[in-house]
Amino acid sequence: MSEQAQLPRPRGGVLDIAAYVPGKSGAKGVGKVHKLSSNESPLGPSPAAKQAYAACADELHLYPDGGATALREALAELHGINPANIVCGAGSDELLNLIASGYLQPGDEAIYTEHGFLVYPIVIKANGATPVVVPETNLTADVDAILKAVTPRTRIVFLANPNNPTGTYVRFDEVKRLHAGLPKDCLLVLDAAYAEYVRRNDYESGIELVSQSRNVVMTRTFSKAYGLAGLRLGWAYCPPNVADVLNRIRGPFNVALPSIAAGVAAVRDTAHLTRAVEHNDVWLPKVTAALESIGLQVKPSVGNFVLVNFSGNHGKTAAAADAFLAARNVVVRRMEAYGLPQALRVSIGDEEGCTALVAALTAFMAGGS
Repeated sequence: MSEQAQLPRPRGGVLDIAAYVPGKSGAKGVGKVHKLSSNESPLGPSPAAKQAYAACADELHLYPDGGATALREALAELHGINPANIVCGAGSDELLNLIASGYLQPGDEAIYTEHGFLVYPIVIKANGATPVVVPETNLTADVDAILKAVTPRTRIVFLANPNNPTGTYVRFDEVKRLHAGLPKDCLLVLDAAYAEYVRRNDYESGIELVSQSRNVVMTRTFSKAYGLAGLRLGWAYCPPNVADVLNRIRGPFNVALPSIAAGVAAVRDTAHLTRAVEHNDVWLPKVTAALESIGLQVKPSVGNFVLVNFSGNHGKTAAAADAFLAARNVVVRRMEAYGLPQALRVSIGDEEGCTALVAALTAFMAGGS
């Protein structure tokens, strides 16, 4: 018997899952590194959140409130919703895992779009279900294509809105049309991780639809606009029947005490959130225009990042651009795993980072080495 055959055997399908690989955190050059690979806030967390986090130092021997009550109440007050319908987690990633665990089993199917968040196929396969990948139209989720893919085995539809990594979004009237076309026993998961950044009158994060339905969940995160990615903090707004399921299977203390405290302070510091969004309002169009002016294709984005396409640039590939940028301490995200091998995703950083990015790509497009 081989040594491999004597090892504990994982459940069928687990070893077929492609592990999630996050964006690079550093570069080999000397000097300041501009990390534009993970869509983090260049403004960092609210000063009030940092103070609340530090104030927990003498209480680290205590368990947190298992219901994250203070955080749910702060979120409910901000958004005008019922705190009982909020479930908090260690980032929206944990919540997506909980949703899949609660509603998927072998024989089921779950739908996501072809350039959707890579966590979706992971949580689907981890629960023995079958992922169904639906084509997008012009790098945007196609409601008709999603509805066409629904079968009697479909239990969940995951829709990132806005979508990472394309930066595109689905209008609220189209989201409502999607929901209306789904069976009542199919759960629509609206992943609104970048909702705070969207400045479109025809967009809605999902709060209204959840409030009116029993088969819609909206997930949100503190990792982007709130600048708390290191604390792993997220929340889901659910109808009561779904909140009940998630609360039955989540860990009893799944959100850390400092995370709850910092999250409450962040929610209440609306001025800091406004500054983060306004910074993006200024630099998203500036970076987009600057990159287009040097001949690059930039997909219009409503998030805090842009997707830059290097196809047709006379041999100037995304891989070569990534290496060129890394040598100049500008770290961005390769997109092969998302089926976009000739694209890079670039976060909107601080002024210095944005300037360094544009300067480096200008030199690259001009034939620099």
